Amino acid sequence: MEKETIIELKNIRKEFPGVVALDNVNMKIRASEVHALVGENGAGKSTLMKILSGTYSNYGGSVICKGEEIHMKCEKDAFKYGISIVAQELNYVSELSIAENLFLGREPKKGKVFVNKAERLKETQRLLDEMGLDYNPREKMGNLNVAQRQMIEILKSLSRDSRVIIMDEPTSALTSKESEILFSKVNELKQKGIAFIFISHRLEEVFELCDSYTVLRDGKWIASGDIKDVDTDKLIAMMVGRDIKDIYPPIPQIGKDIRLEVKNLGRKDVFQKVSFQVHKGEIFGLAGMVGAGRSEIVETLFGLARANEGEIILDGKPIKIRSVKDAIQNGIAMVTEDRRTYGFVGVRSISDNIILPNGDLFAKGGIWDKKKVQQEVAKICKRLSVKAPDANTLVGNLSGGNQQKVVLAKWLVRNIKLLILDEPTRGIDVGAKQEIYSLITEFAEQGLAIILISSDMPEVLSMSHRVGVVGGGKMLGILDRNEISQNKIMKMIVEAKGDE
Repeated sequence: MEKETIIELKNIRKEFPGVVALDNVNMKIRASEVHALVGENGAGKSTLMKILSGTYSNYGGSVICKGEEIHMKCEKDAFKYGISIVAQELNYVSELSIAENLFLGREPKKGKVFVNKAERLKETQRLLDEMGLDYNPREKMGNLNVAQRQMIEILKSLSRDSRVIIMDEPTSALTSKESEILFSKVNELKQKGIAFIFISHRLEEVFELCDSYTVLRDGKWIASGDIKDVDTDKLIAMMVGRDIKDIYPPIPQIGKDIRLEVKNLGRKDVFQKVSFQVHKGEIFGLAGMVGAGRSEIVETLFGLARANEGEIILDGKPIKIRSVKDAIQNGIAMVTEDRRTYGFVGVRSISDNIILPNGDLFAKGGIWDKKKVQQEVAKICKRLSVKAPDANTLVGNLSGGNQQKVVLAKWLVRNIKLLILDEPTRGIDVGAKQEIYSLITEFAEQGLAIILISSDMPEVLSMSHRVGVVGGGKMLGILDRNEISQNKIMKMIVEAKGDE
């Protein structure tokens, strides 16, 4: 028996000045299903969801809810029809409690004026119990971790009697364990007739969680169907318009010379006696669970924190790194895992983001060499294939892949020796990932030493010459290319935990 169709989108069209963002897009959402909405950045996924959640009211085509055509002018209209969204950037007030956040703007009243706090707490506790969440309704949202906040956002949707919940990149900041908990709750709610629209670049999650799919490409509907009828390669081919059999390019040979040597490096109560080497032209992967100490090690190499023991040797010479300035002066660059916060300034242009951190190279006596700036920006954007109308485009308006290229570009105008990449493809679509991988191998071919951290295990396995396995703030071991496997890495981590 076919499941009930809750929402149907027919021939949806949305235009912005000079741009057709959506062109005759169709999609059906059925009860008790998780429906994957996939496509590259810029495919139109967010625009479509903004129409469905009431953010955009001016569009062509039809939205049909249980057989009735509806038109939503605002978010409240969407709530009325049982549609809500859990956005990638969670919407909460950190200083307010769970209960206060849950009913913000729609508090139960005592009389006409006063908030009925007892009723609010009671209703919050009922919802928490219903979801099996052991949270204190009086706890401040700011004290919860990201996964717990995600759960509260879902709870907020349920408190509005939502039948369709849109989840936009819900696992982008979650650990694998937190993702498991989230998926478990989604599956529980699915059994109660709730439908989910799941947007994610992590295709392994799509196949794990979803029942059906819709693919968008360049604002157009490409395909819809049951997830069991497609495999990863087929889904990727539909998303990007071409086969990507070998997403990981072959990596070049390692150079003979040692570029970086780390000896017994330590930070009190963070990590201890970490030692490893990285050769010229080598991609050295760091694997381990979240919280193992990988990011803390590279943050110390980049001067974001100080070591209290050990040595850092670059090109055979011991160096002292007490600050980011010290690291940059020694030719060390880092692409952080949170590019939106630390990697770029979204309200500034591509040109500004590339040049401002490198003022010492482009200004004399406080005066910018405009010709040199234009030439260098044009050269680096061409080299990295940054897709944008021009260098004056705001970085916040670029796709995730192009934003990451701008973050890389600001370092490549300098003569760097070591490039640290912390989660370089997080939140980036599969086509852009392939471009980033090609750039990484190109940098290695040119002799750059690279340290790669990623929670995407196939990425680490495929892109690294050697992998250092980190656990409990220690280097558990280093695997050569012919030894690297997920089983070996996990075995080292598990055995180390057993010895603690």
